[in-house]
Amino acid sequence: MATLKVKTKKAAKKRFKATGTGKLVRMKANKSHILNKKTTKRKRTLRKDTLVDKTNEKTMKKILPYL
Repeated sequence: MATLKVKTKKAAKKRFKATGTGKLVRMKANKSHILNKKTTKRKRTLRKDTLVDKTNEKTMKKILPYL
């Protein structure tokens, strides 16, 4: 009897990517709307991606088993 596959959460699959070393990368929030009151510097830093925090990484790896 074959073992069952673990399903990937599709919402998480669209939001996270893995680096070469296996860490997870995400985009920063608050860049979608109401941009006129945010400074240019703040909007520029929101463009960059960041690593997922260590406290959440274990949960994300469980949600994304094949990433």
